[in-house]
Amino acid sequence: MTETRTTCPYCGVGCGVVASVEGEAVSVRGDETHPANLGRLCVKGSALAETTGLQGRLLRPVVDGLEVDWAQALDAAGERLREIIDTWGPQAVAFYASGQLLTEDYYAANKLMKGFIGAANIDTNSRLCMSSAVVGYKRAFGEDVVPCSYEDVENSELVVLVGSNAAWTHPVLYQRLVQTKRNNPQMKVVVIDPRRTATCDIADLHLALAPGSDAGLFVGLLNLIQGTEAWPIARVAAFCDLPSEDIGTFYGWFITAPRAITLYTMGINQSASGSDKCNAIINVHLASGKFNRPGCGPFSLTGQPNAMGGREVGGLANQLAAHMNFEPDDLSRVARFWGTERLAQTPGLMAVELFDAIARGDVKAVWIMGTNPAVSLPDSHAVCQALAGCPLVMVSEVMNDTDTSRFAHIRFPALGWGEKDGTVTNSERRISRQRAFLPAPGEAKPDWWIVAQVAKRLGYGEAFAWQHPHEIFCEHAALTAFENDGARALNLHDLAALTREEWDQLEPYQWPTGDFPRRNIVPVNPLSHGATVSALYPLILNSGRIRDQWHTMTRTGYVARLMQHIAEPFVEVCPADAVRFSLCDGQLARISSPRGVMVVRVRINDGIREGEAFAPMHWNAEFARQGKVNALVEGRCDPVSGQPESKQTAVRILPWQPAWQGELYAREWPEMPSSVYWWRKASRLTVACDKPLLSWVMEYAGVRGWQLQVAQTGERSSVLAWHEGQLMLGFWEGTALPALAHTVIEAAFQSPPVLASERHALLNGQSVGKETDPGRIICSCFSVGENTIREAIVGGCDSVNALGAKLRCGTNCGSCVPELKGLFQDNPEMSARTAFQDLSR
Repeated sequence: MTETRTTCPYCGVGCGVVASVEGEAVSVRGDETHPANLGRLCVKGSALAETTGLQGRLLRPVVDGLEVDWAQALDAAGERLREIIDTWGPQAVAFYASGQLLTEDYYAANKLMKGFIGAANIDTNSRLCMSSAVVGYKRAFGEDVVPCSYEDVENSELVVLVGSNAAWTHPVLYQRLVQTKRNNPQMKVVVIDPRRTATCDIADLHLALAPGSDAGLFVGLLNLIQGTEAWPIARVAAFCDLPSEDIGTFYGWFITAPRAITLYTMGINQSASGSDKCNAIINVHLASGKFNRPGCGPFSLTGQPNAMGGREVGGLANQLAAHMNFEPDDLSRVARFWGTERLAQTPGLMAVELFDAIARGDVKAVWIMGTNPAVSLPDSHAVCQALAGCPLVMVSEVMNDTDTSRFAHIRFPALGWGEKDGTVTNSERRISRQRAFLPAPGEAKPDWWIVAQVAKRLGYGEAFAWQHPHEIFCEHAALTAFENDGARALNLHDLAALTREEWDQLEPYQWPTGDFPRRNIVPVNPLSHGATVSALYPLILNSGRIRDQWHTMTRTGYVARLMQHIAEPFVEVCPADAVRFSLCDGQLARISSPRGVMVVRVRINDGIREGEAFAPMHWNAEFARQGKVNALVEGRCDPVSGQPESKQTAVRILPWQPAWQGELYAREWPEMPSSVYWWRKASRLTVACDKPLLSWVMEYAGVRGWQLQVAQTGERSSVLAWHEGQLMLGFWEGTALPALAHTVIEAAFQSPPVLASERHALLNGQSVGKETDPGRIICSCFSVGENTIREAIVGGCDSVNALGAKLRCGTNCGSCVPELKGLFQDNPEMSARTAFQDLSR
């Protein structure tokens, strides 16, 4: 067995992982020596080994729908790019990169686009999550410098989480906070979020403010700190729709706390005034002196594993490399370092405007690397139309079929996690190694290599003659130090001369911030969000992440246990709005805006404000028909950062009661009729339509020569299809969604039942025995279901600790603990006090 220390490829916490390989078996555990996580992993990190298979992988280059060898694919890319550049100029070309890339990949792409093609049209999906934070830091400090570390969270006396459901989106860091609060009961935690989320589990105060009103809350705090009267508490209360006494409590805690830290993320950044919101937070830390001291500061939590690395190398269209800008001295410096006369002189197109330019025909070639903008960008239907009309779309991707790659003329197979080698930088400026521990599958190649080969065919091979990512890293580090003289905090001179062996053995390295010679308080005029409700679109829709999925599910959607907790897109509304719009818990509904429609399952949740709704952003065309939330979102952006306002969209919601709903299990997925709505859930499809599907399923199975076992009544029907003793397909439908013993059905595909009684029970979707179906999975780490947990509570488990001892739930990543507590609160025999006090895992 071999063990390799590497880094998780999910959120910006940047957890260390130890990957073990024995034969073809891969397993992972948290790296106890890594300072970001000290051995902890969330459920997604714990399931990383299950993402290393080759299901759905792109393994050979594809040009115009045909598999070709690398030479043909690279020649085609070079020839087509050169023709467009020579005909239309460099501004007709754009790259769109990803926080999933390694720093070395990012550096190569940025160097090619800005330095040698000669236009700055390289942007990244980090524009969608972190660009407002970048603007906030640059305006305040003159540089994109995050002034905090994870230890500051543990050394603070007041932790403020704003627009962050860290319990689900940054779970390992959140668990460090949970542990700290347990050890220090005097610590106060404030959560500022329109929704009551799992993060509120440890909150001493939850401010459920009006969507988009965060800047008013912090401007009011700044006014109080500075002794001005422009934004008194009464005005803040009206603007934020909050009780004055709660605002006063928060302000009092912040002002009197010796040390305070504010953690903020998408709820702040994804706004048409996100840059100002970031500066409103930074302002109160500067004005109060709670800055650049242990336990203090404004801490933007990055969303992706290498959003920070991308920012370091200039992966945003309005940056040069190494934290330099489009200013004469910086332009001269970068051009001399790269040895180019073609360096772009002005900022390029940012994400949303880039795809608008593709739609207009101004950009005629786009190279998309490691991301899925057809799902993740706002107004996704318009993005798809733009890509469909673009003369040249190139995609570097690990998966064979994504919403975006369907529009690609050239597809390059890229290495995935566990196969590629390089570095990433986490939220606290800590550079860590991602190390390869698996062989390259098929003909997949590193992204930097693909970029360098295309550069060679464009005539720039000498500047891209790297043989190993170590060389690229050292070049990047040298550029950060080049003519720096202390002018930029990002200075990796200590790493610029690493030998190959030293780079291979590189320990996590946190670059220092310096003394912050510039500390600017930026004037902020609080604005409400840009969405306007009306009689036609009366709800404000908030979008965001869920616990067990990542981005657009191209990695996590194929992992069965990551689909157990939440298996289909949903919308949360409050009880009053459920009555208002005639919605029932568990029924289907259509949500629409002027741009599109999505079909989701309704969840009634009293943690949602009236007039608002929440839906997750992950589902793509591989996992749902009309499940994309960004089909609804308008491309309304912050004018400074270019970050779209993904958190507030005016929508309407209507109940939909299909005539039939069903569950389909199959060894191979059939292509569903266009009239059917469906949701893929690891081993099954949930379907809904206006006429029964039994005849269609029977015909599908019949033409394959499978033996059929059928049961049919007026309101329910089912069919099992058998071939050579194996269960090939199972389908159950009814006028309501059938309640099935899913674990029994899944087991039947692995070990088919033999007795007639077992097969008849299976045809009914149940088991012969009396064993209880575990129910909806609460703990994904150990696949513990709600029914099992409730039985344990009735059987005497009186705390989360007791459940952990009996069932193991809550004892690994801790993300399910808030839901476990909720089950105690649902039980009238348990006191709320017992459940609330149990903060342990």
